[in-house]
Amino acid sequence: MASNNKTAIKAEPGKQELFITREFEAPREMVFKAFTTPELIVQWLGPRELKMKLDKFDPRSGGSYRYVHIDPAGNEYGFHGVVHEVLAPQRVIQTFEFEGLPETGHVTLETSRFEELPGNRTRVTIQSVFQSVTDRDGMMQAGMERGVYDSHERLDELFAKGEI
Repeated sequence: MASNNKTAIKAEPGKQELFITREFEAPREMVFKAFTTPELIVQWLGPRELKMKLDKFDPRSGGSYRYVHIDPAGNEYGFHGVVHEVLAPQRVIQTFEFEGLPETGHVTLETSRFEELPGNRTRVTIQSVFQSVTDRDGMMQAGMERGVYDSHERLDELFAKGEI
């Protein structure tokens, strides 16, 4: 059973950043583990109808990652980035780039913060800074919101089942 927590995505007009905020009914260490463990991240990251394949996932300061989402028709959508800092269980700073754009170099800087709340709960705040307002708006128009909502609901389900 999923929680009643809701994901908030805040993107102010004219700014190059957006904020994603979500509370989870799980201790901070457990939420951090879900974000940084290969076997777990493939179970919840991305829209429900897509499968995820990790080509590389090295969640440490100086590491990198590449994963591919595969739709029911077999189309693949690649994403990659460099991990700049992992400070367990407080923060992850990394880059993010979608490989399906006509030109490369549309890199986003993401900082994920994990805040301990009373009652063994956790608030995750992700700040994504894009290179331009156009890049940020394009990501929003491409359906990023649905993927984020699905991901958080799937993560909630793993916590509810006790699978993390």
